[in-house]
Amino acid sequence: MKLNATAMANAAAATAAILWIVCSLLVVMLPGMMLSMTGHMVHLDMGAHSWVMSAYGFGFGLIIWVVLAWVIGWLVATFYNRFDSKA
Repeated sequence: MKLNATAMANAAAATAAILWIVCSLLVVMLPGMMLSMTGHMVHLDMGAHSWVMSAYGFGFGLIIWVVLAWVIGWLVATFYNRFDSKA
């Protein structure tokens, strides 16, 4: 089965955008819980830190994650097609 690299990249980018928006909303609504969860995920004590959520940071982060996800999605599909002997 051959994967359409562009479709895979678009799906990855859309998924990243949705996750970024949901995560950002959770940071705004539940900052303490999200900071604690982030600390657990990266094995750090985040108690002395705080979130800074600006419109610029939200937009810039959204763009960066969408572009990175698109590139990674495209690469995954391209490599899959090259490694799959049936494609």
